Amino acid sequence: MLVIPAIDLKGGQVVRLAQGDPLRQTFYSADPVAMARRWEKEGAPFLHLVDLDGAFRGSPQQLSVVALVARSVSVPVQLGGGLRSLAALEQAFESGIERAVLGTAAIEDGEFLAEASRRHPGRVVLGIDARNGKVAVRGWAADTGVSATELAAGTADLPLAAIVYTDIGRDGMLAGPNLEALRRMARATCHPLIASGGIATLDDVKRLAALDPSRVVGALVGKALYEGRFSLEEAIAAAR
Repeated sequence: MLVIPAIDLKGGQVVRLAQGDPLRQTFYSADPVAMARRWEKEGAPFLHLVDLDGAFRGSPQQLSVVALVARSVSVPVQLGGGLRSLAALEQAFESGIERAVLGTAAIEDGEFLAEASRRHPGRVVLGIDARNGKVAVRGWAADTGVSATELAAGTADLPLAAIVYTDIGRDGMLAGPNLEALRRMARATCHPLIASGGIATLDDVKRLAALDPSRVVGALVGKALYEGRFSLEEAIAAAR
């Protein structure tokens, strides 16, 4: 299982939000490029960037920062946040990212997700953010009532790179991942699944790695790394 550091960008800085709440923000660095280089040096196989401003405003806001990060590292970068049109998607790819994470627009408009994934097969990731098993959109500010597992199952015929599943209630809370929800997601989808939200200990990493190795291929780790609960090298070793 891949351990993927998450770099959340807001106003050009590296931050973390508790449960996606912009009023519950923790600042970690004013230099996203230095942070990306640090994770690469420590063995990151991939980097996960989130444009939080883009997620809340509905269009990319930090592509210049993303481009700097992408140019500064040799590992692939994936980006989510505010990618809600084909034009925005093309701009994101032009910034140098390898994969784009589509959330709100992909969920509200299935044709957009289908067209995006067919134009860029193997480079589009569906981001499913769920609260109590139901999908939330628009920076997690709006609930849809759509089942996360049903949404995942409905994408079987699309050439997606992966699905990132985030449990909103666990995100940034260091409360441990929602293993049962991840099991349901793994059963529901044929696509590789990347877990997000709640990882606090190396035991959490080990439990995720043992969950379903054929389906759960990666885990995003944020706050636990930034607060020094374990090192990236330790997490990578635990995931083996």
